[in-house]
Amino acid sequence: MIIVMTGGTSGIGAEALNTIREKKDTTVFVGARNGNTVLPNGAKTLMLDLSSLDSVRSFAENIKQNIHPQKIDVLILNAGVQAGKNSEVSSDGYNLTFAVNHLSHYLLARLLMPYIADDGKLLITTSDSHDAQVIPFGPKTIDISKLAFPDDSSPKGMAFYAATKLCNILTADTIYNNLPKESKVQIIAYNPGLTGDTGLMGKQTKMMKVLVKLLRPIFRFASRFNPVFYMNTAKHSGEVLANLALGKIKLPAGKNYASLVRGSITFPKPGLLVHDENLKHELWLMSAKMVNLPTEIIL
Repeated sequence: MIIVMTGGTSGIGAEALNTIREKKDTTVFVGARNGNTVLPNGAKTLMLDLSSLDSVRSFAENIKQNIHPQKIDVLILNAGVQAGKNSEVSSDGYNLTFAVNHLSHYLLARLLMPYIADDGKLLITTSDSHDAQVIPFGPKTIDISKLAFPDDSSPKGMAFYAATKLCNILTADTIYNNLPKESKVQIIAYNPGLTGDTGLMGKQTKMMKVLVKLLRPIFRFASRFNPVFYMNTAKHSGEVLANLALGKIKLPAGKNYASLVRGSITFPKPGLLVHDENLKHELWLMSAKMVNLPTEIIL
Protein backbone atom coordinates (compact mmCIF):
# COMPACT_ATOMS: atom_id res chain seq x y z
CA MET A 1 0.00 0.00 0.00
CA ILE A 2 1.24 3.49 -0.87
CA ILE A 3 0.01 6.45 1.17
CA VAL A 4 0.84 10.10 0.52
CA MET A 5 0.02 12.67 3.16
CA THR A 6 0.47 16.27 4.20
CA GLY A 7 0.52 17.37 7.82
CA GLY A 8 2.08 14.14 9.03
CA THR A 9 4.83 15.54 11.25
CA SER A 10 2.75 16.87 14.14
CA GLY A 11 -0.68 16.87 15.76
CA ILE A 12 -3.44 14.71 14.28
CA GLY A 13 -1.35 13.74 11.26
CA ALA A 14 1.55 12.45 13.35
CA GLU A 15 -0.84 10.37 15.44
CA ALA A 16 -2.44 9.00 12.27
CA LEU A 17 1.01 8.08 10.99
CA ASN A 18 1.73 6.16 14.22
CA THR A 19 -1.34 4.01 13.50
CA ILE A 20 -0.72 3.65 9.77
CA ARG A 21 2.86 2.48 10.28
CA GLU A 22 1.55 -0.61 12.09
CA LYS A 23 0.17 -1.92 8.80
CA LYS A 24 2.66 -4.16 7.03
CA ASP A 25 3.77 -3.62 3.44
CA THR A 26 2.87 0.07 3.57
CA THR A 27 5.02 2.91 2.27
CA VAL A 28 4.14 6.41 3.43
CA PHE A 29 5.42 9.58 1.75
CA VAL A 30 5.00 12.65 3.94
CA GLY A 31 5.37 16.19 2.64
CA ALA A 32 7.41 18.33 5.05
CA ARG A 33 9.09 21.72 4.92
CA ASN A 34 12.25 19.96 6.06
CA GLY A 35 12.63 17.12 3.59
CA ASN A 36 15.05 15.37 5.95
CA THR A 37 12.61 15.09 8.86
CA VAL A 38 13.00 11.71 10.57
CA LEU A 39 9.69 9.87 10.81
CA PRO A 40 8.81 6.53 12.43
CA ASN A 41 9.09 3.12 10.86
CA GLY A 42 10.65 4.13 7.57
CA ALA A 43 8.10 6.70 6.46
CA LYS A 44 9.75 8.86 3.83
CA THR A 45 9.71 12.64 3.77
CA LEU A 46 9.78 14.73 0.65
CA MET A 47 10.22 18.49 0.57
CA LEU A 48 6.89 20.32 0.56
CA ASP A 49 6.17 23.92 1.46
CA LEU A 50 2.43 24.44 1.18
CA SER A 51 2.93 28.21 1.12
CA SER A 52 4.49 27.83 -2.34
CA LEU A 53 2.62 26.52 -5.39
CA ASP A 54 5.95 25.76 -7.09
CA SER A 55 6.86 23.56 -4.12
CA VAL A 56 3.52 21.75 -4.43
CA ARG A 57 4.21 21.06 -8.11
CA SER A 58 7.70 19.78 -7.31
CA PHE A 59 6.34 17.54 -4.56
CA ALA A 60 3.75 16.06 -6.94
CA GLU A 61 6.47 15.31 -9.50
CA ASN A 62 8.64 13.68 -6.82
CA ILE A 63 5.72 11.51 -5.75
CA LYS A 64 5.13 10.35 -9.32
CA GLN A 65 8.80 9.45 -9.73
CA ASN A 66 8.97 7.64 -6.38
CA ILE A 67 5.88 5.48 -6.89
CA HIS A 68 6.26 4.64 -10.60
CA PRO A 69 4.94 2.29 -11.91
CA GLN A 70 2.60 1.88 -8.93
CA LYS A 71 -0.30 4.11 -7.89
CA ILE A 72 -1.33 5.93 -4.71
CA ASP A 73 -3.71 3.92 -2.54
CA VAL A 74 -4.55 6.81 -0.19
CA LEU A 75 -3.91 10.53 -0.59
CA ILE A 76 -4.38 12.29 2.77
CA LEU A 77 -4.57 16.10 2.64
CA ASN A 78 -4.42 16.94 6.31
CA ALA A 79 -2.13 19.95 6.90
CA GLY A 80 -3.61 23.19 8.15
CA VAL A 81 -2.60 26.53 9.61
CA GLN A 82 -4.20 29.58 11.09
CA ALA A 83 -2.11 32.66 10.33
CA GLY A 84 -2.04 35.26 13.07
CA LYS A 85 -2.96 38.12 10.74
CA ASN A 86 -4.80 38.39 7.43
CA SER A 87 -1.83 40.35 6.13
CA GLU A 88 0.39 37.25 6.12
CA VAL A 89 0.82 36.02 2.54
CA SER A 90 2.18 33.01 0.69
CA SER A 91 5.12 33.20 -1.70
CA ASP A 92 2.55 33.56 -4.50
CA GLY A 93 0.88 36.56 -2.86
CA TYR A 94 -2.27 34.84 -1.58
CA ASN A 95 -3.43 34.96 2.02
CA LEU A 96 -1.33 32.41 3.89
CA THR A 97 -4.19 30.52 5.59
CA PHE A 98 -6.15 30.31 2.32
CA ALA A 99 -3.06 29.24 0.38
CA VAL A 100 -1.99 26.48 2.78
CA ASN A 101 -5.39 25.14 3.84
CA HIS A 102 -7.16 25.28 0.49
CA LEU A 103 -5.26 26.37 -2.59
CA SER A 104 -2.20 24.14 -2.28
CA HIS A 105 -4.33 21.13 -1.37
CA TYR A 106 -6.66 21.86 -4.29
CA LEU A 107 -3.62 21.89 -6.59
CA LEU A 108 -2.20 18.72 -5.04
CA ALA A 109 -5.52 16.89 -5.42
CA ARG A 110 -5.76 17.84 -9.08
CA LEU A 111 -2.15 16.90 -9.84
CA LEU A 112 -2.30 13.52 -8.09
CA MET A 113 -5.89 12.37 -8.74
CA PRO A 114 -4.84 10.66 -12.01
CA TYR A 115 -2.28 8.65 -10.01
CA ILE A 116 -4.69 7.31 -7.39
CA ALA A 117 -5.38 3.58 -7.66
CA ASP A 118 -8.71 2.46 -9.15
CA ASP A 119 -9.97 1.53 -5.67
CA GLY A 120 -8.00 4.23 -3.83
CA LYS A 121 -9.01 7.10 -1.57
CA LEU A 122 -8.70 10.87 -1.40
CA LEU A 123 -9.15 12.04 2.20
CA ILE A 124 -9.31 15.74 3.05
CA THR A 125 -9.35 17.00 6.65
CA THR A 126 -11.97 19.70 7.05
CA SER A 127 -13.73 21.04 10.17
CA ASP A 128 -17.24 21.29 11.55
CA SER A 129 -16.52 25.03 11.70
CA HIS A 130 -17.49 25.06 7.99
CA ASP A 131 -21.10 24.89 9.18
CA ALA A 132 -22.58 28.05 10.72
CA GLN A 133 -25.44 25.99 12.15
CA VAL A 134 -22.92 24.04 14.23
CA ILE A 135 -20.25 26.65 15.01
CA PRO A 136 -21.35 30.27 15.60
CA PHE A 137 -18.35 31.76 13.78
CA GLY A 138 -18.79 29.43 10.79
CA PRO A 139 -19.28 31.13 7.41
CA LYS A 140 -22.80 32.04 6.34
CA THR A 141 -21.40 32.85 2.90
CA ILE A 142 -17.94 33.33 1.43
CA ASP A 143 -16.35 35.74 -1.00
CA ILE A 144 -13.47 33.74 -2.48
CA SER A 145 -11.60 36.77 -3.75
CA LYS A 146 -11.65 38.23 -0.21
CA LEU A 147 -10.14 35.02 1.15
CA ALA A 148 -7.34 35.06 -1.40
CA PHE A 149 -6.79 38.81 -1.00
CA PRO A 150 -8.35 39.93 2.30
CA ASP A 151 -9.56 43.44 2.98
CA ASP A 152 -11.22 45.05 5.99
CA SER A 153 -14.49 43.23 5.28
CA SER A 154 -12.89 39.76 5.20
CA PRO A 155 -13.42 37.38 8.14
CA LYS A 156 -10.69 37.30 10.77
CA GLY A 157 -9.11 34.78 13.11
CA MET A 158 -11.04 31.56 13.55
CA ALA A 159 -13.79 32.81 11.24
CA PHE A 160 -11.23 33.08 8.44
CA TYR A 161 -9.90 29.60 9.25
CA ALA A 162 -13.48 28.25 9.16
CA ALA A 163 -14.00 29.73 5.70
CA THR A 164 -10.92 27.91 4.39
CA LYS A 165 -12.18 24.64 5.87
CA LEU A 166 -15.44 25.23 4.01
CA CYS A 167 -13.29 25.44 0.88
CA ASN A 168 -11.85 22.02 1.76
CA ILE A 169 -15.21 20.32 1.99
CA LEU A 170 -16.53 22.14 -1.09
CA THR A 171 -13.55 20.80 -3.03
CA ALA A 172 -14.06 17.26 -1.71
CA ASP A 173 -17.74 17.38 -2.61
CA THR A 174 -17.07 18.72 -6.11
CA ILE A 175 -14.65 15.88 -6.81
CA TYR A 176 -17.03 13.33 -5.27
CA ASN A 177 -19.94 14.49 -7.44
CA ASN A 178 -17.91 14.57 -10.66
CA LEU A 179 -16.18 11.19 -10.55
CA PRO A 180 -16.98 8.95 -13.53
CA LYS A 181 -19.87 6.58 -12.74
CA GLU A 182 -17.57 3.58 -13.04
CA SER A 183 -15.00 5.02 -10.61
CA LYS A 184 -14.40 3.17 -7.35
CA VAL A 185 -12.24 5.93 -5.86
CA GLN A 186 -13.55 7.06 -2.47
CA ILE A 187 -13.64 10.73 -1.56
CA ILE A 188 -13.83 11.47 2.17
CA ALA A 189 -14.04 14.79 4.00
CA TYR A 190 -13.14 14.29 7.66
CA ASN A 191 -13.95 16.54 10.63
CA PRO A 192 -11.79 15.68 13.67
CA GLY A 193 -13.74 18.06 15.89
CA LEU A 194 -12.23 20.32 18.52
CA THR A 195 -8.80 18.89 19.28
CA GLY A 196 -6.85 20.53 22.07
CA ASP A 197 -3.29 19.33 21.64
CA THR A 198 -2.50 20.62 18.14
CA GLY A 199 -0.75 23.68 16.78
CA LEU A 200 -4.11 25.28 15.95
CA MET A 201 -4.65 25.76 19.68
CA GLY A 202 -1.36 27.64 19.92
CA LYS A 203 2.25 26.61 20.26
CA GLN A 204 2.38 23.42 22.31
CA THR A 205 4.60 24.69 25.10
CA LYS A 206 4.64 22.93 28.48
CA MET A 207 2.32 25.63 29.79
CA MET A 208 -0.11 25.14 26.89
CA LYS A 209 -0.13 21.36 27.38
CA VAL A 210 -0.95 21.79 31.06
CA LEU A 211 -3.69 24.32 30.23
CA VAL A 212 -5.28 21.99 27.66
CA LYS A 213 -5.20 19.14 30.17
CA LEU A 214 -6.96 21.31 32.74
CA LEU A 215 -9.54 22.61 30.27
CA ARG A 216 -10.46 19.26 28.71
CA PRO A 217 -12.83 18.12 31.55
CA ILE A 218 -14.54 21.52 31.49
CA PHE A 219 -15.08 21.36 27.73
CA ARG A 220 -16.33 17.79 27.94
CA PHE A 221 -18.87 18.77 30.61
CA ALA A 222 -20.01 21.66 28.39
CA SER A 223 -20.41 19.20 25.49
CA ARG A 224 -23.38 17.67 27.32
CA PHE A 225 -25.28 20.80 26.35
CA ASN A 226 -23.55 21.41 22.98
CA PRO A 227 -21.53 18.56 21.39
CA VAL A 228 -19.22 21.02 19.63
CA PHE A 229 -17.44 21.71 22.94
CA TYR A 230 -16.21 18.13 23.30
CA MET A 231 -12.40 18.30 23.17
CA ASN A 232 -10.79 15.32 21.47
CA THR A 233 -7.15 14.35 21.82
CA ALA A 234 -4.81 14.40 18.83
CA LYS A 235 -4.21 10.70 19.44
CA HIS A 236 -7.89 9.79 19.13
CA SER A 237 -8.59 12.12 16.20
CA GLY A 238 -5.46 10.82 14.46
CA GLU A 239 -6.41 7.18 14.99
CA VAL A 240 -9.80 7.84 13.40
CA LEU A 241 -8.11 9.55 10.45
CA ALA A 242 -5.85 6.52 10.02
CA ASN A 243 -8.76 4.08 10.28
CA LEU A 244 -10.66 5.99 7.61
CA ALA A 245 -7.57 5.87 5.39
CA LEU A 246 -7.02 2.16 5.96
CA GLY A 247 -10.66 1.26 5.46
CA LYS A 248 -11.22 0.10 9.05
CA ILE A 249 -13.99 2.69 9.23
CA LYS A 250 -16.31 2.53 6.24
CA LEU A 251 -18.71 5.26 5.19
CA PRO A 252 -22.35 4.38 4.45
CA ALA A 253 -23.31 4.31 0.78
CA GLY A 254 -23.85 7.78 -0.62
CA LYS A 255 -21.93 9.50 2.18
CA ASN A 256 -18.62 11.36 1.88
CA TYR A 257 -18.50 13.31 5.14
CA ALA A 258 -17.25 11.72 8.37
CA SER A 259 -17.45 13.76 11.56
CA LEU A 260 -16.28 13.12 15.13
CA VAL A 261 -19.06 14.15 17.51
CA ARG A 262 -18.30 13.78 21.22
CA GLY A 263 -15.51 11.39 20.27
CA SER A 264 -17.66 9.07 18.13
CA ILE A 265 -17.64 8.87 14.34
CA THR A 266 -20.85 10.00 12.63
CA PHE A 267 -21.88 10.58 9.03
CA PRO A 268 -24.11 13.67 9.04
CA LYS A 269 -25.09 15.94 6.21
CA PRO A 270 -22.52 18.74 5.85
CA GLY A 271 -23.45 22.39 6.20
CA LEU A 272 -25.95 24.13 3.91
CA LEU A 273 -23.28 25.93 1.87
CA VAL A 274 -21.83 22.59 0.78
CA HIS A 275 -25.03 22.05 -1.20
CA ASP A 276 -24.64 25.38 -3.05
CA GLU A 277 -23.72 24.26 -6.57
CA ASN A 278 -23.01 27.80 -7.73
CA LEU A 279 -20.56 28.34 -4.87
CA LYS A 280 -18.81 25.03 -5.56
CA HIS A 281 -18.49 25.87 -9.25
CA GLU A 282 -17.18 29.36 -8.48
CA LEU A 283 -14.59 28.02 -6.04
CA TRP A 284 -13.38 25.40 -8.53
CA LEU A 285 -13.19 27.95 -11.35
CA MET A 286 -11.36 30.62 -9.35
CA SER A 287 -9.00 28.11 -7.72
CA ALA A 288 -8.11 26.64 -11.12
CA LYS A 289 -7.23 30.10 -12.42
CA MET A 290 -5.12 30.86 -9.32
CA VAL A 291 -3.04 27.70 -9.79
CA ASN A 292 -2.98 27.99 -13.59
CA LEU A 293 -4.87 24.78 -14.39
CA PRO A 294 -7.76 24.16 -16.81
CA THR A 295 -11.10 25.10 -15.31
CA GLU A 296 -12.95 22.00 -16.57
CA ILE A 297 -13.77 19.41 -13.94
CA ILE A 298 -12.06 16.40 -15.53
CA LEU A 299 -11.08 13.65 -13.09
